[in-house]
Amino acid sequence: MADSVLTVNWPAPKHIKAITTTRNGGQSRAPFDSLNLGDHVGDEPALVIANRQRLIQSASLPATPLWLKQTHSSNVIEANQWQVNVEADAIFCDSANTVCAIMTADCLPVLMTDKSGSQVAAIHAGWRGLQAGIIENTLAQFNMPLSEIIVWLGPAIGPQAFEVGPEVKSAFMASDGNAESAFTATHSDRFLADIYLLARQRLSAQGVTAIYGGDYCTYSEKDRFFSFRRDGVTGRMASLIWIAAE
Repeated sequence: MADSVLTVNWPAPKHIKAITTTRNGGQSRAPFDSLNLGDHVGDEPALVIANRQRLIQSASLPATPLWLKQTHSSNVIEANQWQVNVEADAIFCDSANTVCAIMTADCLPVLMTDKSGSQVAAIHAGWRGLQAGIIENTLAQFNMPLSEIIVWLGPAIGPQAFEVGPEVKSAFMASDGNAESAFTATHSDRFLADIYLLARQRLSAQGVTAIYGGDYCTYSEKDRFFSFRRDGVTGRMASLIWIAAE
């Protein structure tokens, strides 16, 4: 499943396991081809189930991932609060062999752990959730100095492709004047937004300094990633993190 999974390149403890899937290596047919893990996008349910099972087996997951019903909110749940169709955009866990999962197709996946590997979290950070405080709300779950936190920013729409209106810039500027540097004017009062930089600014403001990743573009890398902005009807990748039993 080598072409189906990206390595999370960060200095996390060895017992912290983290992966992000690509669009390759599954059974779904176009426009969901092929490793679509989203059961809410119009794909055939049986194929989504088969793809999820393939992921469990090929990635040697210790348990079925705790899938969320994502709504672009700032809601965070603890893994022990999980239930089917729970509405949240981030999940936090401090127990072993519990797989936290979020799905994306342009929005920013954020994975977190601490230097000792005692706690983990996975965040679905679209611009709405990011602006509303999904990162801050997730960091609040960690019972340690935030300087101990390690973060990886997964595949999202890149700064040359993410065009937004002035209302998006205004929303970020209202809470952080530094956000202006993440927006580049284009034409007709539109802007290119750097969601990676916006996330880094939010993390840095909380005292997080160990930030890795942030060098993909789901929009431009069509052979590797799903992109809702590019294709409209499309599949979803997953970013997963868990604490392996030692």
